[in-house]
Amino acid sequence: MRKIVAFPAVLVLGIAVSAALTGARQQDKSKRPSPPASAHCNLAGGKTVHTDYSSPRMKGRKIFATDGLVPFGKVWRAGANEATTFVTTVNLTADGKDIPAGSYTLFTIPTADAWTLIVSKKTGEWGIPYPGEQYDFVRIPMRVSKMASPMEDFTITYTKSDGGCTLNMEWDTTRASVTFAEKK
Repeated sequence: MRKIVAFPAVLVLGIAVSAALTGARQQDKSKRPSPPASAHCNLAGGKTVHTDYSSPRMKGRKIFATDGLVPFGKVWRAGANEATTFVTTVNLTADGKDIPAGSYTLFTIPTADAWTLIVSKKTGEWGIPYPGEQYDFVRIPMRVSKMASPMEDFTITYTKSDGGCTLNMEWDTTRASVTFAEKK
């Protein structure tokens, strides 16, 4: 009788282990169509600004347009997959608006001529849906410029400037930027 009970138990255990290994292989985020990426800015005294995001690809699609993958005038998660994070170990200011040290989520509202960066207090969620204005910590205007040639991969970078850093979001032929300064 024990052999009869033991065999199904071993079989169930084997199936569970196999399923767990398959799930682990499927969770390799670097194999996603929009793989994970990160950007950071190191400030004086070991202070940092760090962003984690997923980087979608153009793949011949129209990106920023009224009828594009990222429609004008609508909130966009600034990437793909999980929400784009923004973690600062220092109090910042941008466009006269203060952002205390902490963890946030980034969203944007792109238009043809200007973008708005949304720094949301809600963290830990999937990238969509947008949690709503009640979670907005601050909204900051972004400068928009056209790049000479298209960029296939959505990319977030930081460039260091005096006392702060500029966040750049680049995709297709669009660059949207905002400068953060350490709040004194």
